[in-house]
Amino acid sequence: MMTDKNVSIINSKKGLEALLRQNRLDTKKAIRNVKYEKRLAKLQEEMLILQQWVASNNKKVVILFEGRDAAGKGGAIRRIIQHLPPRAIRVVALPKPNETELGQWYFQRYINRLPNNGEIVFFDRSWYNRAVVEPVNGFCTKKEYEIFMGQVNEFEKMIQDSGIYLLKLYFSITKTEQERRFKDIISSPIKKWKYSDVDRRALTLWDEYTNFKEAMFDKTQEHAPWKVIKANRKTSARINAFEYILKRIPYEVKDLETIRHKSLRTILNE
Repeated sequence: MMTDKNVSIINSKKGLEALLRQNRLDTKKAIRNVKYEKRLAKLQEEMLILQQWVASNNKKVVILFEGRDAAGKGGAIRRIIQHLPPRAIRVVALPKPNETELGQWYFQRYINRLPNNGEIVFFDRSWYNRAVVEPVNGFCTKKEYEIFMGQVNEFEKMIQDSGIYLLKLYFSITKTEQERRFKDIISSPIKKWKYSDVDRRALTLWDEYTNFKEAMFDKTQEHAPWKVIKANRKTSARINAFEYILKRIPYEVKDLETIRHKSLRTILNE
């Protein structure tokens, strides 16, 4: 139904831009995109308030983004940090360890990237590579996996005891959606570089990933619980991740109405 408010949205500059970006005109999609962008902008403003609180009070925050390949972790991080001061935040996306790092205690290279006072660090994949990706793909031994699982809860307790806020987000997608996204990546000239050997095996190893993921959820929530973000729809996942972060960090002064959970369905009906 085209309400007066929706007509106003379509006739606005953002509404017209949303229509012009489409190959086929779809007013419902344009309205949905405009409402999503407005909601995102509000949450980005609130995230800046959180960041300023972290900086002013010498707080330290670590946020882990985990999930299956192509689940949208990187895209969510980009929206969250889009308007934050670059010097106040860091995004850590580590490559495979080098020879020196292979000889270190597993957590050592992650410790070196924990936040300084007043800083927020976003991990685009983290030490939890050893909980899922590495054992599934044979990148670590069974003993190395078991040592990690025996140490990770205490490691996270030490992080939190040192005054660091630690949040853990897991982006969850279905097998069908992962396959669709891989096809989109492969067919795109500007995205296909993302498609790795690990990605090529992901669908075949789906059940193995599931088993190790469930073991991770079962055994690694003692001090820092996981927040599962349903990510088949990227826009909803980004909004939900934003809201969770804003709710969990006790910054001042919170705009409770802004961070109140709103599903996309609710937003579209407003």
